[in-house]
Amino acid sequence: SSEVTAALRITDGAIVVVDCIEGCAVQTETVLRQALQERVKPCLFVNKVDRCILEMQMEAEDMYLRFRNAIENVNVIIATYNDSSMGDLQVRPELGNVAFGSGLHGWGFSIETFAKILSAKSGMEKSKMMEKLWGDWFYNPKKKVWTNVQQPEDCEEPLQRGFCQYVMNPINQLIRAIMDKDSEKYEKMMARVGIVLKGEDKNLTGKALMKHVMQNWINAGESLVAMVVMKLPPPKLAQRYRVENLYDGPMDDEAAMGIRNCDPSGPLMMYVSKMVPAADKSRFYAFGRVFSGTVATGQKVRIQGPHYRPGSRDDLHVRAIQRTVLMMGRGTELIQDVPCGNTVALVGVDQYILKSGTITTLEDAHNFTDMKYSVSPVVKVAVKPKDGKDLPKLVEGLKRLSKSDQLVVCSTEESGEHVIAGCGELHVEICLKDLREEFAQCDFTVSDPVVSYRETVTEESNQTCLAKSANKHNRLYLKAEPLDGELVQAIEQGQVGPKADCKEAAKLLTSKFGWDKQVAQSKIWCFGPECDGANMVVDTTIGAQYLADIKDSVTSAFQWATKEGPLCEENMRGIRFNLTEVMLHPDKVHRGGGQIMPATRRACFASELTAKPTLQEPVFLVEISCPKDSLSGIYNCLNLRRGCVFEENQREGTPLVQVKAHLPVSESFGFVGSLRQATSGQAFPQCVFDHWESLPGNCLEKGSKMEELVLSIRKRKNLKLQMPLLADYLDKL
Repeated sequence: SSEVTAALRITDGAIVVVDCIEGCAVQTETVLRQALQERVKPCLFVNKVDRCILEMQMEAEDMYLRFRNAIENVNVIIATYNDSSMGDLQVRPELGNVAFGSGLHGWGFSIETFAKILSAKSGMEKSKMMEKLWGDWFYNPKKKVWTNVQQPEDCEEPLQRGFCQYVMNPINQLIRAIMDKDSEKYEKMMARVGIVLKGEDKNLTGKALMKHVMQNWINAGESLVAMVVMKLPPPKLAQRYRVENLYDGPMDDEAAMGIRNCDPSGPLMMYVSKMVPAADKSRFYAFGRVFSGTVATGQKVRIQGPHYRPGSRDDLHVRAIQRTVLMMGRGTELIQDVPCGNTVALVGVDQYILKSGTITTLEDAHNFTDMKYSVSPVVKVAVKPKDGKDLPKLVEGLKRLSKSDQLVVCSTEESGEHVIAGCGELHVEICLKDLREEFAQCDFTVSDPVVSYRETVTEESNQTCLAKSANKHNRLYLKAEPLDGELVQAIEQGQVGPKADCKEAAKLLTSKFGWDKQVAQSKIWCFGPECDGANMVVDTTIGAQYLADIKDSVTSAFQWATKEGPLCEENMRGIRFNLTEVMLHPDKVHRGGGQIMPATRRACFASELTAKPTLQEPVFLVEISCPKDSLSGIYNCLNLRRGCVFEENQREGTPLVQVKAHLPVSESFGFVGSLRQATSGQAFPQCVFDHWESLPGNCLEKGSKMEELVLSIRKRKNLKLQMPLLADYLDKL
């Protein structure tokens, strides 16, 4: 979710929770990938250990194998997305960066917890003892030595693993004794570990007693805090390797040096990652982290929004901070000033920041890099108030909703509809609930959810498209062709694009995608829409005059064209426009923006329409866990909705099967309900946005399914109810 992304930006370490019974879910991988991209160091918490003991009645050895499997899966993901600048990030219990426990019952431990007790008894060093308590180490009581052979020659019985004997067995025995009401046994054990029941606690039995005893003996909070303090990096160390990812400007300017050194007396550099609504919902706290300098009440600062560029006045406000507060859980604490390396909430800047922004005292500071979300808002609904006089309330509510959620996009269409875009049916539902109950507090009607598509092409234009300017003195010749699918992903992930390193991007284009070296290095004019989308203009002209003068006009028109394509005014994706030839008027007056921009836009549209255009729809990755006998219900349900199963795994040691499938977002409305119906409530689906997929068929063919879809989108947007004609955009010589 967007909350994870917002939190990762302002933290240096994270605790990843994995279910020891279910293992790694889709979400675990997504979250880990995001953490490693942001250069946040992970620790692991293996949860639901209580279920292994109580529900599944597992033996200690089986539990060890289950835990080891979960940890190995996490390490595979970490190795896949590892960043060499952070060193070794593998999580291993013997290093103390893995904890086990039960979040529900509030108890937990790391190997270190038990190593402390045992090393005090045996006189062995704590670090050595931690190594012995995980992996293939067995204690031989006859010889009083540790060995890595399970059954030495002088033993009749195989030896017990150190982890099972000294860690899991005591926990297992204590919990089972309490649940079996074997008071003699558990009282003896409690006396050994120093737990004394006082007052009303003596009357507790069963689960309540177990919870109380375990929390007193091995408290989850203490174990986790100890792990966080000892194993996660301090701000001074973390900001050294994180600065390259955080800061947009040059790495040797004053701001970057302040962030790298985490210097409280340096220039103020603070990133606001989210807006937190105050108790009365009318104001917002700007919550973020100070990376350099010190932020104080009454200090005059520059508030730079995401569209700010150094040297310009756009999206820039210079204001004083009214109050600085610390957010402690649900309460807030007033404080005079906060030095770097801490999180803080500011009062009085909420009207200048929409979702996130940079706060600084340096005149020439660049912005912090924008956050990258793992999902995109693809599901839209339109809202309108039931009672006309509530419209101002609704508009105000939408503004507040937009501030409070990082991912939601609230916009007003040309038809006057207020549209909310979220990243799935569930996300939109949550946003509507917040809007109705908290932000707008009025009643409104909601249209059926609709999905946003992308326009693309499937082959090269069958002719070179000409567009003349209005004064007939300038001619532009364009051709469109599809970009490679992997290249489109590379642009969206930022490996190629306006923010990527030019040399690296050119190297990738030539080596992996077979582009010409000169084209890759200097001929790409721009990307779009929004200057970073997956479409581009490439200059393939030879010896054309006055090109530099029209570059800005072509770029602006291209941004406009790719934002609203010709088929149904959706964004374009994966199209490369080649500017093959230009004939321009020698006088600058006759080739201004007003002449070039409309012509470029028409040429882009014409070249798309001649290159077999189609639409791309968003596709969810669905992960479903269910018992084996309800598989047929899942297949039926997916087949009815154009879903396709591509992986089926039996979960070790459980009767559950894990199914992975691709499901078009447009078919996902009501999917959860109908899946529960088909499997009588046994299947649990999880949906995450995965990729865009081109729809089959030709949309310019009369009576085809694709044409129906395009016309239905045009009808919804109040556009002309007919397919766009090539003659509208293509000029004749």
